Amino acid sequence: MTAAKVKTKEAPWYEDGLCFECTQCGNCCTGPPGYVFVTKAETERIAAFLEGRGRRLGPEHLRKVGRRHSLTEDSVSGDCCFLEHAPDGKRTCGIYPVRPLQCRTWPFWDDNLASIESWEAAAEGCPGINRGPRHDFVQIEIRRTARRWEDLSACRSHSAT
Repeated sequence: MTAAKVKTKEAPWYEDGLCFECTQCGNCCTGPPGYVFVTKAETERIAAFLEGRGRRLGPEHLRKVGRRHSLTEDSVSGDCCFLEHAPDGKRTCGIYPVRPLQCRTWPFWDDNLASIESWEAAAEGCPGINRGPRHDFVQIEIRRTARRWEDLSACRSHSAT
């Protein structure tokens, strides 16, 4: 009887972790047209957050894309409708505490993690990439594969290395 050969998968290039800390520069909230898809639960969180500030979530914030909804963007600048511009030039997210999952998982997206070159290309536009605390492989994978806000709760119990 011969032992079965165990097939192992090659570890991702980022197996030793990556550094990232959001600087709230707003760079990821502007640029070419795109989509920030939101779930019903996320729109409800955003609406509650805005109502607490005396504002409402309306059509100027959401657009229908097929069967889904996406946050709207300024047609000229490409800015997310929730990107706020301070007098000092700083740009911040107006809904940061309740921002959608897509925003919460940046920059740990499949496209950015495809290769070192992809990661470095993302870093050219994001000053938080390669700075700040190191996120270990488990934290990265939790963010990369998250499909709901609740999926990220494991990141809180799994501290950065």
